[in-house]
Amino acid sequence: MAETGPLILSEADCKRLVGRKTAFDAVENVFGAMARGDAYNFPVVREAIGHADALYGFKSGFDRAGMALGVKSGGYWPGNAEKGLTNHQSTVFLFDPDTGQLSALVAGNYLTAVRTAASAAVSIAHLSRQDSKTLGMVGAGHQSPFQLRAAVEQRGFESVVAWNRSPEKLKTLAAAATEAGLEFESVSAEEVGARADVIITIVSAFEPLLMADWIRPGTHIACMGTDTTGKQEVDPVLCEKATLFTDEIAQSMTIGEAQHAIKARTISEGDITPIGAVINRTHPGRCSEDEITLFDGTGVGLQDLAVAAAAVKAA
Repeated sequence: MAETGPLILSEADCKRLVGRKTAFDAVENVFGAMARGDAYNFPVVREAIGHADALYGFKSGFDRAGMALGVKSGGYWPGNAEKGLTNHQSTVFLFDPDTGQLSALVAGNYLTAVRTAASAAVSIAHLSRQDSKTLGMVGAGHQSPFQLRAAVEQRGFESVVAWNRSPEKLKTLAAAATEAGLEFESVSAEEVGARADVIITIVSAFEPLLMADWIRPGTHIACMGTDTTGKQEVDPVLCEKATLFTDEIAQSMTIGEAQHAIKARTISEGDITPIGAVINRTHPGRCSEDEITLFDGTGVGLQDLAVAAAAVKAA
């Protein structure tokens, strides 16, 4: 039998094939598989290349439940926005788990955005209060409209309050909120904490932008921007006050939002629960209306493989 070449899916193909529901289901399933021990992330390679201030690396793994084997290759080029390009650039390579043959090459830029938004949405679906009405957003970069659109489908939100260092950059986020039929207001970071029932932080920051004493009882926070040693979006005291969940505990402790509280020894590994345990119903998740829950979304290769495999299946 003659060999056929790998399926190649472009960015346009992925946008056509993978919507928010498909991405949500793929990410939820793979988080559940990780918690059962049916899916494994391999060690991440991430390096500064010494050119264009770029970070480049590889995320890979094997999902035995979904039969997805592969690697995402790519990184972050901070100067791309000035060239009209997305700062994050990546491609997913999928292999046949039975033979090792390359089965698909899948463009990864849109999929990275939609899978990151899906992971926050999964946390909102499983951990936030059912009566959540106000969504708070911290950050207004390329990823933020994806986050907003995915989040508002999980609860009956009525309004969005948002903060960004440069308020003028909130226009795209405001448009996404209006498109979803929600009131939108630009406020201070402190006011986001004081008014929101659910908060998504999606910023490349190296100091806390949300302080613990700003957050109301019962709030759910999804920290989606911290994925590197030294990065930080929220007050480490929040990691002590909140019930902590994550995509992968090892990454949460080393490169996620929890890294700072771990270094300060105010929390330990046993204080962090994989979100997959809640999905699999081996952990109750939120236990009271007043509980603060925090999802540390560090981003794992299996998320990329899951949405890329969903694109291939749809194709």
